[in-house]
Amino acid sequence: MTDGRPTAAGSAPLWERDAEIATVTVALDALCAGRDAAGALLVFRGKGGLGKTALLAETRRMAERRGCSVWSARGAETLRSVPFHVLRQLLQPALLSLPPDELRDHLGDWHDIAGPALGITEPRGDNADPHYVRDGLVSAVRRIARRTWPLVLLLDDAHWADPETLRWLAAFAERLDDVPVLVVVARRPDRTGGAGARHLDAVAAAAGRPVNDLNALTPAATAGLTRATLGRHADDAFCREVWAVTDGNPYETVELLAKVHDSELEPVEAHAGELRALNRAARGGGLVDRLKGLGLEATRFAWAAAILGTGITVDMVARLATMDDDLARDCADVLCAARILTRPGPATGAEDDTGELEFVHPLIATDIYQSIPAGVCTAMHGVAAQIINELGRGAAEAARHLLKVHPDDDEELVEQLRQAAREHLAVGAPDAARRCLERALREPPLPEVHAHVLYELGCATLLTNPAVSIGQLRSALGTPGLDGDDRVDAVVRLSQALLHNDQLEEAVRTVEAEAARHPAGPVRLRLQAFQFMWEGIHGETVAPARSRRLAELASTCTGRDNAERALLILRAFDAMTHGESADAAVDLCDRALVNGRLAPGLGWTDTEWGMELLMMLGSAYAYADRLDRAESLFSEARRVYTSAGWRGVHLSLANAFLGLAYRRQGRLRDAESTLREAVRLAERVGRRLPLYWSATCGLVDTLLARGRVAEAWSVAGQYGFAPPYPSTIVLPDIRSVRGRLLLAVGRTAEGVGELEAAEKTAASRGGHNPVLAPWSVDLARALAATDPARAARLAADARKQAERFGTDTAIGEALRCAAALETGQRAVRLAARAVAYLEASPCQYEHAAARIEYGIAAGSATDLTRGLELARLCGADGLETKARQALASTPDPR
Repeated sequence: MTDGRPTAAGSAPLWERDAEIATVTVALDALCAGRDAAGALLVFRGKGGLGKTALLAETRRMAERRGCSVWSARGAETLRSVPFHVLRQLLQPALLSLPPDELRDHLGDWHDIAGPALGITEPRGDNADPHYVRDGLVSAVRRIARRTWPLVLLLDDAHWADPETLRWLAAFAERLDDVPVLVVVARRPDRTGGAGARHLDAVAAAAGRPVNDLNALTPAATAGLTRATLGRHADDAFCREVWAVTDGNPYETVELLAKVHDSELEPVEAHAGELRALNRAARGGGLVDRLKGLGLEATRFAWAAAILGTGITVDMVARLATMDDDLARDCADVLCAARILTRPGPATGAEDDTGELEFVHPLIATDIYQSIPAGVCTAMHGVAAQIINELGRGAAEAARHLLKVHPDDDEELVEQLRQAAREHLAVGAPDAARRCLERALREPPLPEVHAHVLYELGCATLLTNPAVSIGQLRSALGTPGLDGDDRVDAVVRLSQALLHNDQLEEAVRTVEAEAARHPAGPVRLRLQAFQFMWEGIHGETVAPARSRRLAELASTCTGRDNAERALLILRAFDAMTHGESADAAVDLCDRALVNGRLAPGLGWTDTEWGMELLMMLGSAYAYADRLDRAESLFSEARRVYTSAGWRGVHLSLANAFLGLAYRRQGRLRDAESTLREAVRLAERVGRRLPLYWSATCGLVDTLLARGRVAEAWSVAGQYGFAPPYPSTIVLPDIRSVRGRLLLAVGRTAEGVGELEAAEKTAASRGGHNPVLAPWSVDLARALAATDPARAARLAADARKQAERFGTDTAIGEALRCAAALETGQRAVRLAARAVAYLEASPCQYEHAAARIEYGIAAGSATDLTRGLELARLCGADGLETKARQALASTPDPR
């Protein structure tokens, strides 16, 4: 190139693109420097016709000359409702050519998650968590990029990409630092502020460099292009009018000059006035008039091609436009000659019905689609759906056409849309499923089906948007037709959605009202169990009378079915939270199992009972010193949810409760990493929801145990760990943790206030577990200097409650508190007893703390050294420092 101009008019859109091509050159050079190259992302932005596609084509040529693999895809305005459409374009051609074993090797552990979304393997279950699918696709493409280096990914017209692809792209863009791939994105400006625009803004932000905005051609470049196309005799006035008419738009300039050439118009000032009329024929109404001039058959062919949008072949268009193959081939030739359609890639000959066609420019496709009369457009979409069904391509592929069909009381269409929704959910596209079901409701469904469609709509967003599910499920329950087990399931799912949306009281009322509609029996017992469950996890107002009713009902249960097993678990959890006998709570838990394992129908992914019941089972074990069983249960939950692709509420809570088990065991490093993952997953679902509090509270508690007070305070501020608190119970006790945090940062009065509020909550609930809610021991320590009498009473009450509960951990912690309030030999004796109990407990952090405190009180270097080693193994940096400082001032016994 010289003087900013290409050597041929055919590359007109590359005029004045030296800066952009230089940017691409630098990025390609960096990519090809070695396999350890960091990834890069380039974003080119410009209005339609400014040459984005041509720039990507030049990028392809430059990359292929360097030996790069180049994969490309393009968004389409009429295909935005097709989930993963653009991503499938990008990856399918290369992956479908691989043998099954090699394909699995390329996708690695994400084969079963990413494969269905990419349309190259069958889904394994009914629903896939969209967050997990997105993560799987990100990881799979990262793995592919490493294996296919040097790889360049080109995404054209990204503003028209489907939402699922855009979410993947935004997530992938954030993780390019350590993967050798160049991603080049072309898009139009979008000032609508919609979800697509937000995802594209996130992509641009992740690029780490400014977006490359494409400008229109200057008058000088337009003149050069005009003379390169029409001849050097084109005069200045004519060239200037070409620029004025097209506003420097490269695409419109090329099209206008082609028409000038075809019309044999002399490029001189005398004919400049004719340019505007010629230009109008290139777009909008002018294009439509020109198309009509090509004949009715060519117009029908162009309409059918616009309806299809992708996969445009002569035989498909012939079927859709109801014309014979010979006529269809003639129409294709006419439209290609008129620069409306083109045959991309190597020429295959007009006689090849399987070769794909595409529109010369997306602007043409848009104008033609918008010109189709409404009734004809609707009818053609219906025919297109029918053709896809006849070809056996599945309801999901036909759905984008069915969405365009006018409502007409079509029972078969409703069933097709319901099936499409199921297929969308199976690959992790709940938004697409929602669109299908909402359209099915407008048909409308038959009266006996209507409520079922509403129910399916509510379930479609249960994993990702509880607030939306609530409205749909309420509508389903308020519509006649949902009876029997389906109605009970809908009530249960509604109550779960209310719970996860922090509307606990409504969740309780929902199942309570439904239980009153049923006679005594398994159904009513199930609903009562859910009522007790939601009441049991209420954070503030679990009345003693409720515990008595639950105890009476559970006393009649032997565990012969899952309803009775559920009540046994609920009773065990209630006993644990109120500080009743830990042995009795464990016995209830054990009776709820079958040969030590979860009963069939009570698994982590079984929907009849839900995960909350099993979280309560594991928590009862965790705080009753059976941490081995708690860890086993929560590890299984994480494994099952990971395998099933449930990466929203479920996996976040599994990580949060596994982190709790690790924290109780004293595995603080493992606890921290697991809880951070729980917080990350919880943020996807929404802040201030109960699962978010569980993860955040556990993380703050763990950081305090590690002695990283400043970091705990920072995390609390970052994630909003402060009042107002959720209505659900949070493990560990939220006020106890918040109070301990405030004390640790020196805000003593506020910390005491939080702990006193926890004391009032415990009184209203009729008791507490001193390990789950250790406010009493922390409050006693905080008041030791200012109110020693009250501190002593609190410590005595803590010992009494601990002995009632009966675990080594509870008694040992109460003795630690008592020792801290004493001096001299009494403090030493109490500290020694605390060590004895905590050494027998599974909670090694507490054992380390007690051992160090005893070593300080007794002046024992041996115990300090052992406590130091325990603290080091736990990852308790603060305890380790405390032990080292004490050792430095303690005489060596030798």
